[in-house]
Amino acid sequence: MLGTIVNTVAIIVGSLLGVSLRRGISDKYKETVIGAIGLAVLLIGLKSALQTDALLLVIFSLALGAVIGEMLHIEDRLEAVGRWIGNRLGRAGEGVSQGFVTASLVFCVGAMAIVGALESGLTDNHQTLFAKSLLDGVTSIIFASTLGIGVMFSSVAVFVYQGAITLTASYLKPYLTPAVVSQMSAVGGLLIVAIGLNILDIKKLRIGNMLPGIFLPLIYDVLRSLWRLI
Repeated sequence: MLGTIVNTVAIIVGSLLGVSLRRGISDKYKETVIGAIGLAVLLIGLKSALQTDALLLVIFSLALGAVIGEMLHIEDRLEAVGRWIGNRLGRAGEGVSQGFVTASLVFCVGAMAIVGALESGLTDNHQTLFAKSLLDGVTSIIFASTLGIGVMFSSVAVFVYQGAITLTASYLKPYLTPAVVSQMSAVGGLLIVAIGLNILDIKKLRIGNMLPGIFLPLIYDVLRSLWRLI
């Protein structure tokens, strides 16, 4: 869990630095910086989305994942958590929901979160998560300087998500082949693209409800393996 703990701390520290910078940035600069962040997020998402040729599986995973997410009301629950945190913070927590949801999705859906957490749990090698910690720390500074304190609370989502993968790594290892990881990363990459579209106000998408799609390539591969044994 060391890698996940370092990652969590990096997000908290970066967010606090970003919030301290926010006070000295005018609205005009904030708007321009948010636009730049949106473009960068689009690029990150596209790079991950192009890692696999299994396009039909990616499309199917996104579509079915969206249906499952709508049934579970994941987006509403994430926003409710953000609003709950904001209410506890009073005026300082205004707008916390957007920062919390956006940062949680960006920090959790990438390949480094999955692969790094697996390495941490299986081999006690935390190098990937240490590298991710540096990237997330810098990103959280930028996010928090424009989106506010809600970014810091995404550290809780990262801790729970990566920690769960680390603790269950020995059970997941046989199924998380390079092909499956690339398919999961492709779905996650498209969700990151969607985050970029939201940041740029091009199209408001309920990204939280698409999250189950990330895990459907893994479920598909497990079911296919079991079918072969029958």
